[in-house]
Amino acid sequence: MLSLKAKSPTYQTLPRGIILAYAAPRIAFGIMGTLFGVYFMKFATDVLLIAPAVIGTILAIGRFWDGVTDPLIGYLSDRTRSPIGRRRIWLFAAALPMGLSLIGIWSPPEFLEGIALITWMMICLLLYETAQTAFFVPHGALSVELTMDYHERTRLYGLSHMIGIFGVAAGLLSLELMQQAEDKRLFAFQLSMFAATCITCLVVWTTFLLPERTDFQGRAQKNPFQTFLDILRNPHARLLLFVYGIETFGGATLGILAAYAAEYVVKMDSLVIILIVYQLPQFLFAPLWIRLSKLTGKRNLWILGTLISAISFGSLYFAGAGDDLYVYCCCFFAGVGGGAGAVLPPSIQADIVDYDEYLTGERKEGAYLAVWNLVRKIAGSITAFIVGIALQLSGFEPNVEQSELAQNTIRTLLAIMPCVCYIIGALFLVKFSFNEKEHREVSAVLVERRSARNTDLPTEAS
Repeated sequence: MLSLKAKSPTYQTLPRGIILAYAAPRIAFGIMGTLFGVYFMKFATDVLLIAPAVIGTILAIGRFWDGVTDPLIGYLSDRTRSPIGRRRIWLFAAALPMGLSLIGIWSPPEFLEGIALITWMMICLLLYETAQTAFFVPHGALSVELTMDYHERTRLYGLSHMIGIFGVAAGLLSLELMQQAEDKRLFAFQLSMFAATCITCLVVWTTFLLPERTDFQGRAQKNPFQTFLDILRNPHARLLLFVYGIETFGGATLGILAAYAAEYVVKMDSLVIILIVYQLPQFLFAPLWIRLSKLTGKRNLWILGTLISAISFGSLYFAGAGDDLYVYCCCFFAGVGGGAGAVLPPSIQADIVDYDEYLTGERKEGAYLAVWNLVRKIAGSITAFIVGIALQLSGFEPNVEQSELAQNTIRTLLAIMPCVCYIIGALFLVKFSFNEKEHREVSAVLVERRSARNTDLPTEAS
């Protein structure tokens, strides 16, 4: 029965229905999310005729705007008090603004041009980024609360990633239809209307179904500065912040430049097939990562996935026109590594939030998710800015044969840059030491504290 009132979960093993409710919005977001990640910059330069440096700057500003909204919403989400839950109220509130601003991004009025068009795109992007943050930060924080079990979290994020692949498939279909459309602006309007409706309705529906721990409300009391210092004092969190930043800085080039590389460098007709080859192993291997993490440990498996990604991306540097099979092989193995990187890091993040409660006595999932997301978004914004400037300086011209300099610039940014960054990330991951044994010890202490708190007995934070 649907209810607005928050329902505290009491299960250790998550029912599949709860996992489905948590992951289902990914399907709706995937319709335009995949398109945004791999085609938006090309859509802006080739269809809206916005200069690469300008749209790269707009994207960078949008990410830096998250530097304000991510920590603010994370902080406020941790401190929200509501009968329907401190997270769920944010999810409900974000649903409609996300849909409306999404339409604005992909459907600017045709009479706009020059500064007016740039201003429109900037405003709509900032509104969408704000609304998305208001959803994704509390939504991610809610997932940390759904289960406190070390391995059950890997199962949650692994199955969620598998469900999310159906959204990616919808996005790939959208991309194929977009590329075939004669009037791309009209198709973008129709598609964004459909996607916005799906996002709004599915977010509202699944939020009704999700439980939330009411006993965690009021467990975060520090001001934003103290909260941020707590995160920096957490040695495991500091290390992960660097790894996320450096890997995102390199890996973000895939989404930005895949369409450019397919058309102008390797000259392959269908970008969609390339992306399917990249996404397929992420779906197929997710159950394997869930099982192997119990044997090898989350960190070790993440390192392996990172190194596979590094080798695969680096190998793409040597791809040229006509090397279709070679490109497919590189993309397949990049997807194998990318799947491990999608399943394991969120599970490790959740464990680190428990460690913070062990140190501080507070529950501030929202702040942690916000800071992690912020680091990744800032890294991605810097990448978008660098890519835009590099394309401009290389002499890139839309819809024509590219010069050798422009092709080499695309090839280097797409292959060498992520390869180097992933190798650096893997080397730093070797230093990460919070494992299952340590988490078990931390969890035992936390259970004792919560039990004492529930019976009104005094307890002392370590």
